[in-house]
Amino acid sequence: MTSLIWQSTLSGTDVDGIESLLAAAERVDGSGPISEDVRLTLQPGLRVGSGRHLLAVGTASGGPTVHGGAAAPGGSREIVGYAHLGGDGAGRQAEVVVHPTQRRHGVGRALAEALTQAAGPPPAQLDVWAHGDLPSAAALADRLGFTRARVLFQLRRPLDAGPPLASPTLPPGVGVRTFVPGQDDEGWLAVNAAAFADHPEQGRWTRTDLALRQAEPWFDPAGFFVAEREGRIVGFHWTKVHDVDATPPPAATGAPIGRGGPIGEVYVVGVLPGAGGAGLGRALTLTGLRHLQARGLASVLLYVDEDNERAVRMYTALGFTEYARDVSYHWSDQAGDREIIG
Repeated sequence: MTSLIWQSTLSGTDVDGIESLLAAAERVDGSGPISEDVRLTLQPGLRVGSGRHLLAVGTASGGPTVHGGAAAPGGSREIVGYAHLGGDGAGRQAEVVVHPTQRRHGVGRALAEALTQAAGPPPAQLDVWAHGDLPSAAALADRLGFTRARVLFQLRRPLDAGPPLASPTLPPGVGVRTFVPGQDDEGWLAVNAAAFADHPEQGRWTRTDLALRQAEPWFDPAGFFVAEREGRIVGFHWTKVHDVDATPPPAATGAPIGRGGPIGEVYVVGVLPGAGGAGLGRALTLTGLRHLQARGLASVLLYVDEDNERAVRMYTALGFTEYARDVSYHWSDQAGDREIIG
């Protein structure tokens, strides 16, 4: 029997069980099964906004049963599946992972059904991310009536080879310095919200989202650049360094960059609309890339939406190529019919 349990917070034991599940899935699939946004919520007792955790707990026998409490009815808490539901209203988003040994046993379908039931009253909508663009995820999404809606590219370029990095050319009147925690938080959040007003995740960041990342071991203000004009933040480039490159190249790509580490990341680049000046995004990108190169990193990655053609063109011109992709699948319940297509 598999019990599905909704929880607003997690215990330390829950976190350990979920982390073990994620590690098993990553070993088999070759890609991280959840996003950083969700991983940051995997802390005992932490509650972030309206987000909820859905645990699939394996027990002896029987079919899936949904519970609202914090403990499974009898038996140990062997977590065989996990989902996170975030957002609200029409902006519901979820991520799902099933232990490799429990796939094709109805766990994924049970999690998906519970997520759609929790999405809200009609016209309910739900977007579920599948990391790695795996054929098995695409097949499951099709069977359950989800449609492929969004693609997120992971692009990479070498820093120790390939085309040289040009010197950044800033627009007139713009200077660049590093981020000062506590001083720049609110100003940065305002620019981030404006720069990503149409982005379903990035543009919604709150003070809590920023604080969670500032508390991470990888956070380094020396790699967080802000552009100013007359004392006002008009753009930024936040870089990140991963101690280990945990994403091996997909076999189909023949990508030359192998598993290992460390690796740099263009974590997020943003420019205040109408205030930065032509070429500021490119200049900030180069500023961060040269910083990562100076740290001795051999390569760098970034994520960008497939339909952000302007950004894709800029990154391609800077020597980036596609390495992997994630896919978001969409479900809607316009008429109140909650039955998932079987």
